[in-house]
Amino acid sequence: MEQAAPADEATEGRLGMLGSQMLPIALVEVRNLRKQYGKLVLFEDINFQVKPREMLAIVGQSGAGKSTLLHILGALDTASAGEVYFSSTLLRSFSPGEAADFRNREIGYVWQFHYLLPEFTAAENVALPLLARGKSKREALQEAIHWLDEVGLANRSTHRAGELSGGEQQRVSIARALITAPRLLLADEPTGDLDNQTADALFVLIERLHASYGLTSILVTHNLPLARRCERVLRLAHGRVEELSPLDV
Repeated sequence: MEQAAPADEATEGRLGMLGSQMLPIALVEVRNLRKQYGKLVLFEDINFQVKPREMLAIVGQSGAGKSTLLHILGALDTASAGEVYFSSTLLRSFSPGEAADFRNREIGYVWQFHYLLPEFTAAENVALPLLARGKSKREALQEAIHWLDEVGLANRSTHRAGELSGGEQQRVSIARALITAPRLLLADEPTGDLDNQTADALFVLIERLHASYGLTSILVTHNLPLARRCERVLRLAHGRVEELSPLDV
């Protein structure tokens, strides 16, 4: 696996002058990213960093490429050009097996649709990532119960997906995303199918878990009031990203 290129002499000089006051190292770094399908360029020249424990919102019109960008950040898709580094490791250098292990170990995913398996209970759905790691069913279910308690659903652990409300289904999907203790949470329209009150409650939960577990979180959303509550906001439009003040969203 390739590592990020070393800093130039000027950068090294600035770091040396800082002494023990080290600059935060980016957990995610995107360099000159481009994605195209045939002659259609979805986006290009995308550059940004996300530091540990930051909460970043990505906003933009439908079809701008927000979900595609999120998939590339999570090693679910590849860029046409450019690089993505996670903790200085180049994602493009992963073999398929390494990419799968990386996703299971470092990334928690929450989608607009919950993708819960209907024949499984809430606890069994949450336990699946740990079972994929080879943990025993007993250990995985114990951890799943803990995470269901964290999202306020300990009393719904034996219910199947169809017996849960939309907000409860998304809470289960958040528990499933975080049971592996990932460093990065990627959420693609996590409140998109929820009414305003339920969406707000879910976002409060995400904010609490983000802070409590020291997560780095990147959220794609059309919900601008929720985006304003993030520390940083990027807008993807016309194939480019620009950083906005949350107050200007």
